[in-house]
Amino acid sequence: MSDNCFVIKCGGSTLAALPDSFYTDMRSLQEEGLIPVIVHGGGPAISDTLNKLGIETEFVGGLRKTNEAVLDVVEMVLAGRINKEIVRKIQLSGAKAIGLSGVDGHLIQARPVANAHEVGLVGDVTDVNAALIQGIVAMGYMPVIAPIGLGADGGQRYNINADTAAGAVASRLGVERMIVVTDVPGIMRTVDGVKKVLPSVTVYDIEEMIGSGEIYGGMIPKVRAAVQCIQGDVKEVVIVDGSVPEVLSQVLKGGEIGTRIIR
Repeated sequence: MSDNCFVIKCGGSTLAALPDSFYTDMRSLQEEGLIPVIVHGGGPAISDTLNKLGIETEFVGGLRKTNEAVLDVVEMVLAGRINKEIVRKIQLSGAKAIGLSGVDGHLIQARPVANAHEVGLVGDVTDVNAALIQGIVAMGYMPVIAPIGLGADGGQRYNINADTAAGAVASRLGVERMIVVTDVPGIMRTVDGVKKVLPSVTVYDIEEMIGSGEIYGGMIPKVRAAVQCIQGDVKEVVIVDGSVPEVLSQVLKGGEIGTRIIR
């Protein structure tokens, strides 16, 4: 399985803004038999819709505080609008895609996070139905996955951080590489007053940089999720800027681009 697919994690707003060439690159890879499994987020679009509906929302430690009303909107925006927008864009490029959420076929099973008393219906992944993903890939389609999970009984939905969900999918599939597509060129460090992209960092380096404040804000959950999924069969996670031409092909061919996070 790990030979013919790789996992891409991308924010919903990033994916919507990516140039057509990104999708053409995906199609070329699919034609070569390398199938991306995409896990997407959609934070800004969720916040925007909640505001329009007058539903209060707040974040605790980077996670959206989620009750049933918020969860309805999360599912509607992620599994509905954003998921289908991505599928349409992929299909317009001539590639083949199928959109799913973690609810479909019990794709992502979850349990409440440790601080559920603070954040509500936010989940940690307990299992991924890898066979379902493998079946879709075997048919030649790219799975596009919205990170909603189901509890063990199948009744309760959970809002799952997209970085966490992508890491779990990559680990369960046993892929060697996960690509995190963002709007930044990688993990930056200021050297002699100039910001430079670090070509590779270790898990230890990351914790040091979080401690020193060099990695901050929205980058913290990204790198922490990368570190989480490196513990499975995943050997490296690459953070790249999706607007770079043929960025996926460059990464897969071992090009010097973005930041590689390694053990």
